Amino acid sequence: MTDPAPFSLPPDAPCGEDAAREQPAFGPRHVAIIMDGNGRWAQQRGRPRLFGHQEGARRAAEVVEACPALGVRYLTVFAFSTENWKRTQAEVAGLMTLFRRYISKEARRLVEHGVRVRFIGDRDRLEPKLVQVMDDLEALTEDNATLHFTVALNYGGRDEVTRATRRLAREVAAGRIAPDAVDAETLARFLDTHTLPDPDLVIRTSGEARISNFLLWQSAYAEYEFVDTLWPDFTADHFERIVGEYGTRERRFGAVRG
Repeated sequence: MTDPAPFSLPPDAPCGEDAAREQPAFGPRHVAIIMDGNGRWAQQRGRPRLFGHQEGARRAAEVVEACPALGVRYLTVFAFSTENWKRTQAEVAGLMTLFRRYISKEARRLVEHGVRVRFIGDRDRLEPKLVQVMDDLEALTEDNATLHFTVALNYGGRDEVTRATRRLAREVAAGRIAPDAVDAETLARFLDTHTLPDPDLVIRTSGEARISNFLLWQSAYAEYEFVDTLWPDFTADHFERIVGEYGTRERRFGAVRG
């Protein structure tokens, strides 16, 4: 796959500390979610792990629908990591089929609700049929703006920064960027998320208190919320409560409390 060319951020999508400072006091503009606990949820019910992933996909759809009313303009979810290939071949194959079917099934509803869909991650290892439906959905929704919904698929934060650095190095080697001109903003333009603002709030379900290689660069100034609920039990009501509580946090970005 040819590496995507870097783009400048659009005017309404600043990144880093500037992006965080611009957020309205009452809630986050960009929420990212590590959707964890599908397999455990299914096993607790004596069902195969894929059953939990299917239920988790329904929960993701509910959260997508809840975002506009809560003032959330950007939602990014962690669907499949670069480390998830270590799972059994049967589970991985089932997940890839689930992704393809979910994308095809939800396409019309996403268009009707004004949702723009993007996928981030390395597509080289994904099966061609899945990549095709991903490309098709991105093209189909590219003019939508009610919600910017990003799905991280075969994604890892370290892998993303590595790929971005490689692309940046090529630009420097070709003489299109001076070495002394490279700074944090320069590198950010080569990330998968170059068209998105950084997340304000990162939620992880299932009781695990780690970030699992998710949006490592982008979440430098994010607030985190770790919840015990397994993802298939995480409802739109849970989401609304957490988004509402975000407004009570004071984000100082290294400054002294006034």
